[in-house]
Amino acid sequence: MKVRASLRSLKNQAGSQVVKRKGRIYVINKSNPRFKARQG
Repeated sequence: MKVRASLRSLKNQAGSQVVKRKGRIYVINKSNPRFKARQG
């Protein structure tokens, strides 16, 4: 998982979901787990 300043490029990938948990924003992608990331 990467920690990034901007998740915009990751949320445009196919199958990506943007999820907010405990004040942090996560991108999860079950079809391509390489795109997991967190912000905040």
